[in-house]
Amino acid sequence: MLPVIYVALINLIHRKFIFVSILLLSILLFGTFGYMILEDMSFIDALYMTVITLATVGFKEVKDLDERGKIFTIILILTGFGVFTYTLTVGAKILIEGEIKEVFKKRKMKKRVDGISNHYVICGYGRMGSIIVSELRANNIPLVIIEKNKGNLPENEDLVYVEGDATHDEVLISAGMQKAKGLITVLPSDAENLYVVLSARELNRNLFIVARAVDKEAEHKLKRAGADKVVSPYFIGGLRIAHTVLRPTVVDFLEFATRAEHVEIQIEEIEVLKNSSLVGKTIEQSGIGRDLGIIIIGIKRTDGRMKFNPTSQTLIKEGDILIVLGQEDSLSSLEKIAKGVLTLKV
Repeated sequence: MLPVIYVALINLIHRKFIFVSILLLSILLFGTFGYMILEDMSFIDALYMTVITLATVGFKEVKDLDERGKIFTIILILTGFGVFTYTLTVGAKILIEGEIKEVFKKRKMKKRVDGISNHYVICGYGRMGSIIVSELRANNIPLVIIEKNKGNLPENEDLVYVEGDATHDEVLISAGMQKAKGLITVLPSDAENLYVVLSARELNRNLFIVARAVDKEAEHKLKRAGADKVVSPYFIGGLRIAHTVLRPTVVDFLEFATRAEHVEIQIEEIEVLKNSSLVGKTIEQSGIGRDLGIIIIGIKRTDGRMKFNPTSQTLIKEGDILIVLGQEDSLSSLEKIAKGVLTLKV
């Protein structure tokens, strides 16, 4: 079943068709019956006279008009020509300029959305949203974009999106919110982001939600509404500028290691699962650094505690999240080992 927004678009086109059809039929009947009454014409002759008059094609009249017929023709031209032109223009717009095509495009997009699961929903495709989408796509993360401004909709046909207001539940549902893994909302105002967080959390209790906060005061409210993480771009941007001045080399290194297009070296987080051969071993015993050339920067324990710069004797436990630095292929191998797919020979 089509979401409300698509049904509304189809209904709008149907109403346009009905409206222009009624207008056209009304002016044709007005002219036809007028000529039949005033000039005693047959129905076909009167209809013919009406059409050639409205279309201004200049064909010869069926018969010479008397004074009443000429006055009626003047009235018909003045009142009917604009209506006739309008109906033709609207009809051409619907058929030629692609409103019907747009409906089929949206239906096709809906099918693509229906085929996605365990994805991220990105609310807002402005300057920040487009950067987020670019980074997630570089890491092969499935996603659906929600954007209400038609001018901001992505031109890339590979992107899956829903046109609509993310603060409306039916739009969130149409983006597959119930089967999504997470949501990122970067709408222009804190009020919109707060509304989206509340609605999304109600629709899916298991979502991982990241929200943007314009004002510092909004961070606490967004977390209370259900956001797992709240990011303040102005605060982070200010810190970044200050650190660029104070520690430019550190900033360059972090940017190099965290941006998706820099494949030589990456910083990643990898979760250690129960059946992994890493469980119960120290970092030295695991051989992660020796055999894979990967540096473990930190370990986040299951209780939320963070251990920075762990020593070689630090024990790796089930559920640990390893924050690691290394080359992409080595990180890929470590991820398989952490999942128990591969075993690292020591």
